[in-house]
Amino acid sequence: MTTTDGDAYSPSSSERVRDQVARYEASDGAEGGDLGGRPVVILTTRGATSGAIRKTPIMRVVDGDVYVAIASYAGGPRNPAWYGNLVAHPDGEVRDGAHRIPVRAREVHGDEKARLWAIADAGNPAYAGYRAQAGRDIPILVLEPINS
Repeated sequence: MTTTDGDAYSPSSSERVRDQVARYEASDGAEGGDLGGRPVVILTTRGATSGAIRKTPIMRVVDGDVYVAIASYAGGPRNPAWYGNLVAHPDGEVRDGAHRIPVRAREVHGDEKARLWAIADAGNPAYAGYRAQAGRDIPILVLEPINS
């Protein structure tokens, strides 16, 4: 996703998220590159309603050459805003350190989802607890690289 067409970045209303994104981008991930000691990437999406550019740190989960986005919202009862953004506008960008990768999101189900849960759980055991407390089926999206 390129933002050179005049679209403005609309920072998060969360001070923690705004600060983490700024530190990550200023240092190519050397600072602000983790949540709770686990690595993150910066996911850039287009707001589902506003159309504004949004940036969110999400856990770094990879499967081969694709990133895996777990919409756990730390076990909260609702999906995170970035999930709705990707459903409405599936093209986005993952910033992994200094690398900026244009991606297209695709939600997964069934056996593919079960396989990706195993990968996610291996990197972050908290996901099992999030599934238990969420009271909803937590979506998983693969973020597949696209040529821009």
